[in-house]
Amino acid sequence: MFFRRPERKLLKLDFIVLGAQKAGTTAFHYFLEKHPGITMSEDQELHFFDNDELFASAVDYDSLHRKFSPTSRTVITGENTPIYLYWKPAIERIWSYNREIKLIILLRNPVLRAFSHWNMQRDRKIESLEFLDALKAEPSRMAEVHPLQSRKFSYLDRGFYSEQLERVYRYFPRSQVKVVKYETFRDQQKETLTSIFKFVGVKPLSRIGFKERNKISYGRQITIDEYREVFEIYRDETTKIEQLLGWDCSDWRATVGN
Repeated sequence: MFFRRPERKLLKLDFIVLGAQKAGTTAFHYFLEKHPGITMSEDQELHFFDNDELFASAVDYDSLHRKFSPTSRTVITGENTPIYLYWKPAIERIWSYNREIKLIILLRNPVLRAFSHWNMQRDRKIESLEFLDALKAEPSRMAEVHPLQSRKFSYLDRGFYSEQLERVYRYFPRSQVKVVKYETFRDQQKETLTSIFKFVGVKPLSRIGFKERNKISYGRQITIDEYREVFEIYRDETTKIEQLLGWDCSDWRATVGN
């Protein structure tokens, strides 16, 4: 008698860390990876749901699933690609893939996020302009790739979080979305990670090396004048975030004195 071998159960990702860039997602990946019940992707950033060419035809999700190597201890699986929050088509694609998936979002002071993004591009020899000059050039640079978004030079645009969050909430209920303030994660790592582990459905770790990960020393720091000028661009946006999330963002305002 011949027995038919049972088909392999299709893997569905349980959660995604989807942004924002330069807001602690690398550290989050490190800590999530340390949990024995969590299997993260072999590469930190898969760039699956922001791959427009891939989604131009029928999508082979097996190509996504092959990036994971679950073990007998695996309880849940997740991946981490920060641009998903910003890339407009990504959220609907994630929703079509798994409507029950949980989403983790980290948001950082948008001024410092933009400055860190600029510093990164400058270190990579991608950016030749000074910070404020690069911000002034951003509209024309983005126009060059329209109707797509700019991956390289979206320093300011990525910091308008409210529009990005509202896009997430159009597809997913808030119960499936965990938004974390970067500054809270930085200062209260254990408490923040405990809440994340509970959110994704695994037992919090009792021991883990809590420290800052992926800290990079860039060539220079932002000046007070630069900060004040850029914060004016985000002043109304900061209020929107406070209203949307019930946050206190007075620390984002502190450098400008009001």
